[in-house]
Amino acid sequence: MTTGRFWPLAVAVLLASACAGLPTPSSNAPTAQPSKLPSLPTSPIELNVLDVAGGQVLTQGMFDDYKAANPNLVSKVTISKATAPELAAKIKAQQQGGSVQYDVVLTGNDGLAAGVAQNLWVREMPNYSQKFPNLEQNYLPAANKMWKLANGYGILYTYTQSGPLLEYNPAKVPTPPASPQELLDWARTHPGRFEYARPANSGPGRTMLQGLPYLLGDRDPKDPVNGWDKTWAFYKELDKYVDYYPTGTSTTMKDIANGTRDMIASTMGWDINPRVLGTVPNTVKTTLLQQKDFHFMSDSQYMVIPNGVSDEHLAVALDFLAFMLKPKEQAITFDDGYFYPGPAVRGVTIGQAPAKSQAEIQQFGRPEYNDWISRYPAETALEYDKLNAAFEKWDKEVGGSKIHA
Repeated sequence: MTTGRFWPLAVAVLLASACAGLPTPSSNAPTAQPSKLPSLPTSPIELNVLDVAGGQVLTQGMFDDYKAANPNLVSKVTISKATAPELAAKIKAQQQGGSVQYDVVLTGNDGLAAGVAQNLWVREMPNYSQKFPNLEQNYLPAANKMWKLANGYGILYTYTQSGPLLEYNPAKVPTPPASPQELLDWARTHPGRFEYARPANSGPGRTMLQGLPYLLGDRDPKDPVNGWDKTWAFYKELDKYVDYYPTGTSTTMKDIANGTRDMIASTMGWDINPRVLGTVPNTVKTTLLQQKDFHFMSDSQYMVIPNGVSDEHLAVALDFLAFMLKPKEQAITFDDGYFYPGPAVRGVTIGQAPAKSQAEIQQFGRPEYNDWISRYPAETALEYDKLNAAFEKWDKEVGGSKIHA
């Protein structure tokens, strides 16, 4: 397994609603970009990309295809890596210095939101809507809801219904829990054998955190402070039977692989990808955290363009963003299950994916995933400030004293 393929998620602070939750751009920041499309360059440029969300594994093929199809526009694509928490400061420093080095940023909701708060990103929609005709109609309905959270400051390029799932060793857990209450009962009789990572640092952790209010029937699943009485009671009881909370999902995968734990929180992507890579044995199984009235929690990644790029680089960046929404390019996001399913637009099937992806999904995918996706609703993420509040409350009242790096 390579580090780039199987990474602990950075603190994932999700976006606000399009109406109110997304941070307000700074009032003294530059004005919005003009709606007139800049002209494409007359000679090829080097396209510089910054990846803070592990998105290179989903997009490298897209960049390769674009370069091959447009040698008159792009001579080279360079992808650099950084972490989501350092993104905003890095881009802001470049903008203040008058030299923006990156044309495109691959980010999760956290980096997108942090940049919007400081007006770091170009607003692609509606300012450059002519490059993205029928964008909302082309997105899958649930992906479109997640894209709307960005309020036009990013183009969503990959989407997953995510989870929450339970991943378990069937040799140790012959009958997995079928509800949160059954999970509590199992953990009570098997102390130390269930594990999930700190939600602020883990995709499966935050997916379970946001999904439980729907499964438990809390008063307001969108209000973690005043509407999650059942969820917080559940977590406090479960905490009694959890040894510690890793600071990344990869630790939980290693623990179930080596037998330290028998069951962990998971998602579709975190189930498939580690088995493809051989980090987790193919004998593990998954189940929904609740078999009745289940709700998926959506997750997504975006491409954003920093304010301050030259007109020629902006023109190529916009052209690439439109290019990567084509079905052939979207099929690349099936990858090896990393963000399963992956495509964000309608009409993309596994049969359109590269042969390697088709073979891996055939071997390591689970037929029930597509059935579940078709049967259960997918909810959008919590607003930016509310998910922050949920993370803080979990740290303070549930597991903060047992976080283990």
